[in-house]
Amino acid sequence: MTETAPTSTSFLTQEAYDRLSGELAELSTHGRSEIAKRIEAAREEGDLKENGGYHAAKEEQGKMEARIRQLAQILENATVGEAPPNDGIVEGGMVVTVEMFGDEETFLLGSREIADGSDLQVFSEQSPLGAAILNKKVGDTASYEAPNGKTISVTITDAKPYTG
Repeated sequence: MTETAPTSTSFLTQEAYDRLSGELAELSTHGRSEIAKRIEAAREEGDLKENGGYHAAKEEQGKMEARIRQLAQILENATVGEAPPNDGIVEGGMVVTVEMFGDEETFLLGSREIADGSDLQVFSEQSPLGAAILNKKVGDTASYEAPNGKTISVTITDAKPYTG
């Protein structure tokens, strides 16, 4: 019997899902054929050991394939839908403000891909902080263990749907 790692699900708006699907389709088709042409052209230049163009194209191909795998995983495990209701209950796709160490911190709970182009900090629902506050409501206090082993307490002061 083989054990598989648990998959993590993240909320994506329909717009983010469509954008990522388009990027995946572009990279999987046009992107792959373009990089293959560049590698072949560089290969025809001769000695591959000293061929900077060849090595650059191969490195770019590796990065592109990693992005293709990342996009496929995100899309396969995404929960797609409308923004969550504005009911003060913390869930994926919400901008959450918490009080922590006497300071307020505001962030998006969900996938980094939703906040494309935004300066908002993003925490996934599976992160220690995200898991601690998920399904809590404004006014609730939650605790989580930081990577250094300390327990951190946060109070939820606001939670509203992310509108982009």
